[in-house]
Amino acid sequence: MKHKTIANELITLKEADLALRTQLLKAGTLQDGYDSKMEALHIAHAKQLATILDRIGYPTEAKVGKEASEAAWLIIQHAISMPNFMRRCKTLLEKAVAKENASPILLAYLTDRIAVLEGKPQQYGTQFDWDKNGVLQANPFDDLDAVNKRRKSIELNTLKEQLAVMRQHAKDENQLPPEDFLKKEKAFQEWRKRVGWIV
Repeated sequence: MKHKTIANELITLKEADLALRTQLLKAGTLQDGYDSKMEALHIAHAKQLATILDRIGYPTEAKVGKEASEAAWLIIQHAISMPNFMRRCKTLLEKAVAKENASPILLAYLTDRIAVLEGKPQQYGTQFDWDKNGVLQANPFDDLDAVNKRRKSIELNTLKEQLAVMRQHAKDENQLPPEDFLKKEKAFQEWRKRVGWIV
């Protein structure tokens, strides 16, 4: 590991992120839309990570160690209010994966997260949300067979198997669908427009 101080910084940011998520989960407000405190935290963390990217490039395991590299990825995944930042990180992660310096699974998740926010179909089926009937489903994807082939190529389970995992995870955390699906959907579309994912 070349950058121990940066590694510690990234891990601290991840821990703060997860602590706030746990707090909102316990309060039962996690499914009420994008909490303003959480959004502010995600933006602040992304700005700190942007500075790190300027200094050392993408924080691969070789640079900061496995835990810190995964922490950086989590910060990127949660930087949903910053489309240009997420796209920049995707480009950097693509280069790292091409050189076998990062996991293609992390790239798959980031690729799908960006696609969902842009209103495009997923390639790997890694993103899930509640549908209008209050059932947890994969966000729209292009083709089930193609998705499962892509998942298999990077050693992920099938989409059906992952859906079962995600539903169990939601149950374990007592996550519930939104009380008003249409209200949540309208707020999501307005937010996407405000931050620049759609025009």
